[in-house]
Amino acid sequence: MDSTRRLGKYRVEREVLDEQRLEEITQRTTHSDTQPSLTERLKDYFRCTAPKLKRRVMSILPVLYWLPKYSIWEYGMPDLISGISVGIMHLPQALAYALLASVPPVFGLYTSLYPPLIYLFFGTSRHISIGTFTVLSIMVGSVTERLAPDSAFLITNGTNVTAELNIIARDSYRVQVAAATTLLGGLIQVLLGVVKFGFVGTYLSEPLVRAYTTAAAAHAVVAQLKHIFGVSPRRFSGPFLLLYTLKDVCMLLPDTHLPTLLVSAVSIVFLIAAKELNSFLSPKLPVPIPVELVTIVAGTFISAYTHLNRNYTISVVGEIPNGLSYPSVPDASLFGEVIGDAFALAMVGYAISFSLGKTFALKHGYNVDSNQELVALGLSNAVGGFFQCFSVCSSMSRSLIQETTGGKTQMATVASALIVLVTILKLGSLFQELPEAVLAAIVFVNLKGMFKQYSDIVTLWKRSKIDLVVWLVTWVSTMLFNLDLGLAASIIFALMTVIFRTQLPTYSVLGNVPGTELYVDIETHRKAREIPGVTIFRSSATVYFANADLYLEALKEKSGLDISKMIIYKKRQEAKQKRRERRAERRARRHAKKEVCMHKQSLLSGAISVEEEAGRWRDTCVDGIATDEEEHDWNERENGTVFVVPITPRTPDEPCRWEYLKGGEPDCQSLGWDGDTTTLGSSSEDTLSQDLERVSLGSLGKWTWDIHSIVIDLSTANFIDIVAIKTMKNIFQDFSEIDVDIYMAGCQPSVVEQLELGDFFSESVTKRHLFASVHDAVLYCLDHRGATSFSRYEPSVDTSSSTKL
Repeated sequence: MDSTRRLGKYRVEREVLDEQRLEEITQRTTHSDTQPSLTERLKDYFRCTAPKLKRRVMSILPVLYWLPKYSIWEYGMPDLISGISVGIMHLPQALAYALLASVPPVFGLYTSLYPPLIYLFFGTSRHISIGTFTVLSIMVGSVTERLAPDSAFLITNGTNVTAELNIIARDSYRVQVAAATTLLGGLIQVLLGVVKFGFVGTYLSEPLVRAYTTAAAAHAVVAQLKHIFGVSPRRFSGPFLLLYTLKDVCMLLPDTHLPTLLVSAVSIVFLIAAKELNSFLSPKLPVPIPVELVTIVAGTFISAYTHLNRNYTISVVGEIPNGLSYPSVPDASLFGEVIGDAFALAMVGYAISFSLGKTFALKHGYNVDSNQELVALGLSNAVGGFFQCFSVCSSMSRSLIQETTGGKTQMATVASALIVLVTILKLGSLFQELPEAVLAAIVFVNLKGMFKQYSDIVTLWKRSKIDLVVWLVTWVSTMLFNLDLGLAASIIFALMTVIFRTQLPTYSVLGNVPGTELYVDIETHRKAREIPGVTIFRSSATVYFANADLYLEALKEKSGLDISKMIIYKKRQEAKQKRRERRAERRARRHAKKEVCMHKQSLLSGAISVEEEAGRWRDTCVDGIATDEEEHDWNERENGTVFVVPITPRTPDEPCRWEYLKGGEPDCQSLGWDGDTTTLGSSSEDTLSQDLERVSLGSLGKWTWDIHSIVIDLSTANFIDIVAIKTMKNIFQDFSEIDVDIYMAGCQPSVVEQLELGDFFSESVTKRHLFASVHDAVLYCLDHRGATSFSRYEPSVDTSSSTKL
């Protein structure tokens, strides 16, 4: 084609590019040309070179990248101050969240010591604080209480009706359950990280995670009500656990232990007031006041000197052994019972840690590797499982303290671990008189931030109704079906919303923005103008097996064509035409035969018998007058207004091509025909030679059939599967039956390659039907069909601007 093309008022200052021409110009290489073979990839993977070995080791141990560059003078003091602040927060949270996990408090201290040190070597985030977290502690507690309920550890003394609870045996078994769940969850995370499945965390959208943590906060509050009111409700498990527990606590409210309630109320009031004061003075304080630690120290001091446990029977933490525990292998027989919970812990922990780490990375300008984060968090949990720890992830409150107090690297973890270590070795026994009500109050107040997430409902109502539905379904399912089943139901529903939105995308017909090469939806842009004779169709989603049929139906609806009925009608008319031709041939043969017979008889005798006249009359009735079937067809067609125009003559090898038009009488002058119109019911043989036949569709209705080309915009498609390829083939085949040209535009290279692999192209459908842009396809359509068949239309826009590829 010429470099400058003109068509009416349309103009483009470059060559109109289809896919074949674009490949010739750019010399595009296929995937098979650039992709190495499997043997070459295996050789490259196992080939060991010094730079490659260095990169591999540093990717596995990120600490080797930043530790040699660590500057003590620049980072030492900020990391020390940050680590001390975080370590002070570790102590109360470790003791309090151990109650949520239903294990002795000392194991919360172990959980705050070992996993953070493992993350120091393998993690890629510089600011998150690994350790105990509310949601994971609640999830672990639901597992330990389900597999180790109090009823399984009751001891009866002979004939005594009352039974005593073997607390030591129960706590020992619960620790084993928590360790097994943590180890299995860590192994799952490591496996997913090794096989590069770090993207699975993206399926946990922000509305889902926030709703899940909000519902988990409600579970935490209900779990702490027994410590706040000093009652002993029954243990429940499975769906509706929250409702059963809340009902039982309400029934036990008349038996509330008043001294315990008083300690809880005083602790809650003090914590709320102190935190508000801390927030007010935070701009003026270099380090936040450790409110929780002050509360624990004060509560322990008052309890020890007033003997709250002995005088008022207030439950206290109890014995906290000094020293570290020896590593041991968790009971592998429990893996089968906790594998579902372990997977849920792995997914939730990774989603929280990675989202928080990515937030700090964007703020401070470094990268966080999703797959390496999975490995680092998995190793932290797996190693922690051998030291009787429960599941860990990053804590938002501790991470914010670590970042706001000036922390630069994970060396702050070393300082916080030293504080926890000193507490385990020397100071743990000092907290034996700490009331459990104080720890419950700390958990209760720390959940205030999660309860603020209920404001998401108002925000999502204004921004996205779909995300609001995901939030509500996640919250309701987690509240009703417990944490593990609630998470599974939430993920399934979130994926269903994605499938639903891809199955029901927005289909639109595009029009041209005057003076540009832009094409937008004509329903939402009033100044957009349709291209005469061309329909440009676009879907807002990728075409694949789930919406391929809907795509075809939408194309028929937007183009105004019912292809199946039109094809059936055309075949019916062609069959009738053939029958009429055969009848005409039979009439001609009979007429010639009669002429011969009459000529012979006239030679033999000059008179014609009555029988011959009767036979001639019968032949006239059969051949010259329409039959009942033809009369019925004509009456049925008489109400329609669709015209079939034979634009090519019929030949012995090829049937004629038809063009369908709507509206009153056809514009004979524009079609290049003038003559009289005769009906199909006429017995005249001239009917067979007319260029225009008036037919009707009857019940098929009336359509606007003034298009000759359809351009399918596939710029939104990032892949195309076998079902979609077959649908596209059917579109080309069906529309060609009624003489409409189909073109595709804006295909990405990956989509073109998938079309090639799917045997989409053939002799009739080539890459000449694919164009680099919608504008190229429109210009080709107007040049190929519009200027001849539809010369009565004047272009309404001027696209004089050019697009440079």
